Amino acid sequence: MSRAALQRIEREVVACAKCPRLVTWRVEAARLKPKRYADWEYWARPVPGFGDPAARVMVVGLAPAAHGGNRTGRIFTGDRSGDFLFDVLHATGFANQPTSTHLGDGLELLDLYVGAVNRCAPPGNKPSPQERDNCLPYLTRELAALERLKVIVALGQYAWDGALAALAANGHRAKPKPKFGHGAEAEVGPYTMLGCFHPSQQNTFTGKLTREMMVAMFERARELAEGRS
Repeated sequence: MSRAALQRIEREVVACAKCPRLVTWRVEAARLKPKRYADWEYWARPVPGFGDPAARVMVVGLAPAAHGGNRTGRIFTGDRSGDFLFDVLHATGFANQPTSTHLGDGLELLDLYVGAVNRCAPPGNKPSPQERDNCLPYLTRELAALERLKVIVALGQYAWDGALAALAANGHRAKPKPKFGHGAEAEVGPYTMLGCFHPSQQNTFTGKLTREMMVAMFERARELAEGRS
């Protein structure tokens, strides 16, 4: 059930053209690619979620990067944020290798699924409210399709708010609204949400988010997924 439902969502995501501004931007980013990617044929389409259909943990990000997921066709793949994230996922047993460079590179996620609030690269990493709302149903459906899911790790405020909205659409609400913060925990319906700073260069280069901090977050996610308090 989970695998078939996720595959249907993936097909719909890849074919989506609901947001004209993002369609134009993702194609333009591929046309004006930097010299270091001159030999790449960009994906330049919406980027679906990926991972283990039996996952108990889901990571929610903001959106693909213009020269990351928009180039490679897999979210968090081929950019500095992804380099940081997948190294941590490997260290905590959620990935079979510490790197993610392109589709077909051998990466497998273990007990974990990765998605995002928006599936197209937005200008300035800032989707509009309407673009968020257009895309959010895909995350809502992924959450419902992941039948064993227990823990949601939201990378940043935008992902936290988006995940809460997606859960609310599935009938799971928390009142008052839980506040985001690194290390925040909130029970929302049958799920536990964990807040984690986004592994953007702005956060990792300044030390706002360290490798040790993120490793601790995913170790906590595993504890919760396994029913250990």
